Amino acid sequence: MELEPKDYADLVKAVQDLENPGLAASLSNYIGKPIELAMKSLPAKAEKTVKEATRKSMQAALKLVAITLDANHEGPPSNLLHKLMAGATGAGGGALGLVGLPIEMPISTGIILRSLADIARSNGENIHDIDTQLACIEVFAFGSRTEADDGAESGYYFVRAMLAKAINEAAEYIASQGIADQTAPAIVRLLTLIAARLQIQITAKVAAQLIPLVGAAGGCTINLLFINHFQEVGRGHFTVRRLERKYGAEVVRDEYRKISHGQPWKHQR
Repeated sequence: MELEPKDYADLVKAVQDLENPGLAASLSNYIGKPIELAMKSLPAKAEKTVKEATRKSMQAALKLVAITLDANHEGPPSNLLHKLMAGATGAGGGALGLVGLPIEMPISTGIILRSLADIARSNGENIHDIDTQLACIEVFAFGSRTEADDGAESGYYFVRAMLAKAINEAAEYIASQGIADQTAPAIVRLLTLIAARLQIQITAKVAAQLIPLVGAAGGCTINLLFINHFQEVGRGHFTVRRLERKYGAEVVRDEYRKISHGQPWKHQR
């Protein structure tokens, strides 16, 4: 089964969103030096603070997903509205610095998650479905590479495969028991896997915010870059899922691989 031209163009954009460097490059452009250098110069207490903020963010995400979004709403996602909300939150977080991170990050994560649910809805997903809700949370694991990813054919599909079992187990548990008990092994396992990757991106955000003279205005801009990154990744993720529902997972993955390797499209009329 061959992708239609418009769907193929959508997949090309999805590959760009999912595989190309995003947050770190954007932050480096903003602060004027590679963000990796800023991350290495973080104070010792920062790692503990980031871990705590990441943990709280994932717990908040699981509770907040889709609860404030109208599933019957139609049209494109409200990306600008969510960016404005995230920017306002980032201004406060930038003013408080590392001390405010455990408070600011769960709020920012909730705003981003609501935006991801909106993007999912615009791609034909039922945001009240457990699979869609977990797919929204799954987005937080995309968009950053670790040493374990080195040599992987596709960072996106590598992470999806890594999370697949944990997501299935969590979905089964939530379907039967709900999400009230976040200490259940199936829930803990999934949140731990995602948090390990989200922490990389939160660390980059913190490193940028702690650059001298960044302050509240800089915190606003950094949060805009942060949510824009996840909106792009979410758009790519839910585009792939939409095309998989239409053409089948194997067809889309094969085309994705070809695009990521720069192979030209051979459209047969």
